[in-house]
Amino acid sequence: MTTTTTTTTGTATRPAPAAGRELLRTVLRIDSWSTAAFGVVLLAGGKPLSAPLGIPTTWSLPLGIAMLGGAAALALIAGYPRIPKGPATAVVVGNALSFVAMLLLVVSGLLPLTGLGSVFLLIGAVVVAVYAVLEYVGLRRYAGAGQG
Repeated sequence: MTTTTTTTTGTATRPAPAAGRELLRTVLRIDSWSTAAFGVVLLAGGKPLSAPLGIPTTWSLPLGIAMLGGAAALALIAGYPRIPKGPATAVVVGNALSFVAMLLLVVSGLLPLTGLGSVFLLIGAVVVAVYAVLEYVGLRRYAGAGQG
């Protein structure tokens, strides 16, 4: 489904390919930087944050490393002159799954989260959900314009 807009003359137009590409590229870059920052926080602050958040360092250290790898992948995808649809779709799916995983960690009791730790994960879940939606919209506009 392609989104159209109507001009003041009543003519329907398709969104410009550059608009979808730049939205997608911008959100991927922001997602990359915030994922890297969160990974650094988990790596550098894993031990001191363990008690206040209830996230064991046995979880925070591997997750921090994985997040740094994910941040590098996001930056790589955003850097392509023509953003490939497959990897961009994988990012949307990955963020959606991260959203669900964080919610499950909060409600499952798998981790001994404190109240602050639950809020921390819920905020993270909202952030990745917003990224997933914005990346999805950018990807749809980009692909709908025949570019992705």
